[in-house]
Amino acid sequence: MIGFLVNDVELKEVEYLIKRELEELLLDLEDSRIDHLVKRAMQERYRVLFQLFRRVASEKECMKYIPKKLENE
Repeated sequence: MIGFLVNDVELKEVEYLIKRELEELLLDLEDSRIDHLVKRAMQERYRVLFQLFRRVASEKECMKYIPKKLENE
């Protein structure tokens, strides 16, 4: 395990960056023009980012980014 020390301002910045990336991924996952293999990689990236987001954000914030349903689940 690796420790990570940040101050409040840095924590908010990390939270903001992850939220923006999660929003982009959610939009792209709904795009029917994107290949299935690419979407699978995007889903895995979403899972990793969401796990990280859960460590820095409140439960209320996390609820906003739970996807309705990811394919293959």
